[in-house]
Amino acid sequence: MRKLIALCLLFVPVLSWAAIDTYEFKDEATRERFKQLTFELRCPKCQNQNLQDSNSPIAADLRNEVYKMLTDGSDNDEIVDFMVARYGDFVLYKPPVNKMTYVLWYGPFVLVAVGIVVMLVISRKRKKVSKEGVDLEKQLSEDESQRLKNILDGDRND
Repeated sequence: MRKLIALCLLFVPVLSWAAIDTYEFKDEATRERFKQLTFELRCPKCQNQNLQDSNSPIAADLRNEVYKMLTDGSDNDEIVDFMVARYGDFVLYKPPVNKMTYVLWYGPFVLVAVGIVVMLVISRKRKKVSKEGVDLEKQLSEDESQRLKNILDGDRND
């Protein structure tokens, strides 16, 4: 029992080191805007986490910046424009369609179209080869056809 208490006392200080961001908002609408913005903006360091879920120091700084801009009265577009100007389109989970993002937006459709074309070409070649194979069997004489049949059946009597 003493060991359990000692173990608990050992981990109590560790729990106090956990950083928890607390923000006070003037109303519930501002709180929801904060949640929405931090959910939609990507952490520049973590790359696949939004600002809301990331524990990196830069994400904490960006959450503080979003909070500061919200309390200063900035609207969502101004905050997003500020983040894009500072970190590029990468901070957006839904980047705009422009010359830099054409591959991102249209690349999957192009790859699917290329795959369909390749499948069609392969299937047509197979049909052509199988059709030619049937024509070759018609060109064989009776003896050759019988010999081919024996070879395919595994009977190799020459």
